Amino acid sequence: MAITTQITSPITGQKPGTSGLRKQTTVFMQPHYLENYVQAIFDGIGGVQGKTLVLGGDGRFFNDTASATILRMAAANGAKHVIVGRNALLSTPAASHLIRKNGADGGLILSASHNPGGEDGDFGLKFNSANGGPAAESITDAIYEASKTISQYLISDQPAPALDTDGTYMLDGMVVEVIDPVTDYAALMETLFDFNAIRSLFASGFRIKFDAMHAATGPYAREIFVNRLGATGDSVINDTPLPDFGGGHPDPNPIWASELVAIMSAPDAPDFGAASDGDGDRNMIMGRGLYVSPSDSLALLAAQMHLAPAYKDGLKGIARSMPTSAAADRVAVAKGVCSFETPTGWKFFGNLLDSDMVSICGEESAGTGSNHVREKDGLWAVLLWLNILAVSGKSVTALMQDHWATYGRDYYTRHDYENIETERANAVFNGLRDRLADLPGQTFGGLKVERADEFNYDDPVDQSHSAQQGLRVFFNDGARAVLRLSGTGTVGATLRLYLEQPEPNLQRQAEDPQAALARVIAAAGEVTQIAALTGRDAPDVIS
Repeated sequence: MAITTQITSPITGQKPGTSGLRKQTTVFMQPHYLENYVQAIFDGIGGVQGKTLVLGGDGRFFNDTASATILRMAAANGAKHVIVGRNALLSTPAASHLIRKNGADGGLILSASHNPGGEDGDFGLKFNSANGGPAAESITDAIYEASKTISQYLISDQPAPALDTDGTYMLDGMVVEVIDPVTDYAALMETLFDFNAIRSLFASGFRIKFDAMHAATGPYAREIFVNRLGATGDSVINDTPLPDFGGGHPDPNPIWASELVAIMSAPDAPDFGAASDGDGDRNMIMGRGLYVSPSDSLALLAAQMHLAPAYKDGLKGIARSMPTSAAADRVAVAKGVCSFETPTGWKFFGNLLDSDMVSICGEESAGTGSNHVREKDGLWAVLLWLNILAVSGKSVTALMQDHWATYGRDYYTRHDYENIETERANAVFNGLRDRLADLPGQTFGGLKVERADEFNYDDPVDQSHSAQQGLRVFFNDGARAVLRLSGTGTVGATLRLYLEQPEPNLQRQAEDPQAALARVIAAAGEVTQIAALTGRDAPDVIS
């Protein structure tokens, strides 16, 4: 073995966010930056001597170079076996499945999720634990502490094997197994859903359009929808993963997936539209002329998931992130199961899933998943929708209308204020935090504040406590505003404002969400003082 012990020193700012470390690509490309963080991961988890790991990412710029470096460092640190997707490509849910299927000790996933790619874009790296899910806060805290005291890292002098051909290779005594990134994941999907019913749906003339946004799910979608389910070849668009995502922003929302929105709004629109993000863990759902919000999608899927074979025995429970609307909570009440409200970040669902307390989880940021893996899963959500459509014989619009008639509708929107000067963003957030106790009884924009708080979470499984997870203002008539500082951006700060208003009246459930929420938007603007403190008259993204 030829191993170099490279002397180094801590690099500031290597603190993982809600899902790993995300920085501008050029930051990760700086000397020792990636290596320091990889060694911090290895040290923070207690070493990788004799361990099996999974490695892959979304194919963005620097993915190949980083993968080779990680393999050389894993070998130098004594890892026994690394399973890698061909060309270092793995969607995040596929990586989670591989960790679980192979009994691996964890995985390193190279992605900045829905952030832009390319040399001028963003890059990211996170560690997933042996359960297949994002590392718990205790582990990411240990990784961060290791990054602050690092003095050396180990790396093999041998080149990493080429990753373009499936097979088994040796690197300084470590087995490098290159596999097809799609096969195992597609096989898993076939065990969960009624592929025969979906095939029959497509054979009947039902048309779909799936936008892979030049990201990781392209090969997965083509294999599953076209090759295995018989959808027409043009059903999947932008399916070639590109290092810069074709110059686009791989975030599946109506702003960045405008091509799909235009297709689904046309007179000859397909019956069903969907998109996924950079690493394949998020989804966007559309019917003809209808955008289904992630909160509504979660609630509908929870209510109808018994129509899919894997979930025929019914729900065990539902979990949602705190900013996600309460629509799924009413489904839980009607089904007689527990509902859980967690902080933002899929890692907070892990204990609930491992303890078999919930069957489905969701986040308003377009993440939905079940207990089949320990990540949100964009294609899983799309396939569950297709299974429900095939069995019910109804359209997307009819399904949503029936759902709202049964459970009521929650008008919901998210307003993002991006790349704000950090000091101004902090002034907004901390200013509201300081005023929380004084807000009850006050009126803003015609709405009276009933209560206001900062969300804290006590895990019902391990009793771990997570503080300061977002600010909540509850108005009369069930309206709610939530303010968070996002942990996914890499430049400046992003303020996310979440707005919600339940509407039980059938006659008022067909309005445009922005119009229906006009009073809540105005009240939240007054109470947060975003415009006055940032100079922003409008959000950058509305979803």
